[in-house]
Amino acid sequence: MFSSSSFSSSSLRAVSRATACAHRECVARNLAKARPGLSAVSRSFSSSTKRSASAIHHHGPIFSMASPTRTTGVTDRLKRTAQVRSMFIQTETTPNEDSLKFIPGVPVMGEGTAEFLDLKSALKSPLALRLMGIEGVTGVFYGPDFVTVLKDSETAWSVIKPEVYAILMEHFSSGEALFRTEEDRESAGPQDTRILDTDSETVAMIKELLETRVRPAIMEDGGDIEYRGFTDEGVVQVKLKGSCRGCSSSTVTLKSGIERMLMHYIPEVKGVEEVLDQEEEIALNEFQKLEERLAKQHGDEKQDSKRDSSMAQYMSV
Repeated sequence: MFSSSSFSSSSLRAVSRATACAHRECVARNLAKARPGLSAVSRSFSSSTKRSASAIHHHGPIFSMASPTRTTGVTDRLKRTAQVRSMFIQTETTPNEDSLKFIPGVPVMGEGTAEFLDLKSALKSPLALRLMGIEGVTGVFYGPDFVTVLKDSETAWSVIKPEVYAILMEHFSSGEALFRTEEDRESAGPQDTRILDTDSETVAMIKELLETRVRPAIMEDGGDIEYRGFTDEGVVQVKLKGSCRGCSSSTVTLKSGIERMLMHYIPEVKGVEEVLDQEEEIALNEFQKLEERLAKQHGDEKQDSKRDSSMAQYMSV
């Protein structure tokens, strides 16, 4: 005979086994019911993935046809942005206090020089036109790798420099041409030292020395020299440009530097003189007349003050 405790434990084990069997059968039935749906979902996901892949494969040539232009535009913008961030414009002082040399770190003219003294001449170059539009700027000079800006004596550099920096940065980072046409560029550069077939041996030597010895040294100070002629008296006529224009030390440069060197190498040279354009001569004459009038007016005022003081002394007595 079995005890009541043995019967109870055996009954519990039987019930547990029956429950486990029933649970497994239920799970099996549910999996059997869900398997068609899972298969459908799997097939749907697989087919959609294949369609996406085929669509990408199909549209690949279209993207590849359109991408070069789009990529080129993005690349150009990135290059310009990198150039703006990496561009560092240096400045150098010159012997002329009203002239400053800006070095953008990229070629400007490359070869030759160009000078702009008014808005009419600056129409050939968009950069020069913008610089001449700054209040206080009186001239712009292009060198091989620098830009010289001239100003009037009343305007401070602290006012002009920020605008010059911004204009130079924008121009050289945009890749815009320096001149509007190639003809404008050719006409702007100096043709004075080109040796011609009609030049004498002396003139050819003068031009060669000016081009190889004098011009590089003057460009270091942001200026340039232009050959204008050789007289029968043996005088070399030149014109100073850029920072050398209106500089107080230009006379010393002509006599102590250029004249001495030319006379040393070329015995036919007896001297060097600076010539001015017609407009510059008129302006210089008017300035001299103004100085004479002011001096005369100042002298008259002194005589009047002396007369008044002597009269006051007489009246006091």
